[in-house]
Amino acid sequence: MSRNSEITRVTAWGAAANIALAGFKLLAGVLGRSSAMMADALHSLSDLVSDVVVLVMVRVSSKAQDRSHEYGHGKFETIATAFVAILLFVVGVKMMAGGIEKVRSAIHGGTIDSPGIISFVAALVSIAVKEILFQWTVRVGRRNDSPAVVSNAWHHRTDALSSVAAALGIGLSLLFGGRWTLLDPLVCCGISMFIFYVSAKMCLPALDELTEGSLPEEIETEIREITGSVEGVQDVHAMKTRRVGSAMIIDLHIVVSPAMSVLEAHDITVVAEKRIRERFGESTQVSIHVEPDTEAD
Repeated sequence: MSRNSEITRVTAWGAAANIALAGFKLLAGVLGRSSAMMADALHSLSDLVSDVVVLVMVRVSSKAQDRSHEYGHGKFETIATAFVAILLFVVGVKMMAGGIEKVRSAIHGGTIDSPGIISFVAALVSIAVKEILFQWTVRVGRRNDSPAVVSNAWHHRTDALSSVAAALGIGLSLLFGGRWTLLDPLVCCGISMFIFYVSAKMCLPALDELTEGSLPEEIETEIREITGSVEGVQDVHAMKTRRVGSAMIIDLHIVVSPAMSVLEAHDITVVAEKRIRERFGESTQVSIHVEPDTEAD
């Protein structure tokens, strides 16, 4: 199965599951009078939006290089990653605001309805379904080196964990009632804090790529070592690196003997490019500039 087909398949299944879960959890939240479960349903709907974004952007990013995008379309996938992360943050803000409002109301004498058993059942179903989707999606994302798909997998995981928290709050409220019903909105606030953390963890690398951030130092060191190990290469310098989606862009200069012919120098760059692509993938784009050793006798 091709990279695009595998990503499309897992994301489409995730979208179908999110539609079903969002409807079920929203109904359970209304019938069971649970703010935590209604917040959880909102989270599932945001997952559906991210599924659509990933499906569209990954398809665009898989297009071959053309005149308008000579380095490829990989950054469309990075934009999808950033969008999913920002969407997660917005969901977290809404959940936090709703939870704080209910807690504030309770402190000032308001009442919080005790959630019904259907909300607890919906939380358990969501935990199982979303964890299965997370495990499947994250494997596909890592196998295909797709940050957008991995980010979408974490959207599934945050939904599963929010359902764990919702089940805890709803379960304790059902068991003990009374003041324990305050746990329901408090759980919403706790869930939102975790969502903030995950959204930042996903968004920062995407923003780094969109602002032309360099590859990690350890990768650049490995590139120098691979290039420097090619016979005839005397030095490696002036390296510039960046990432476009799942592909690496590498520009560097090598120093060779001034007595070397143009053909011999070209053959060295061919070997160096081949070794770099063998290590980092065929999608890696390498540009090597040859310089003569000006200090040679």
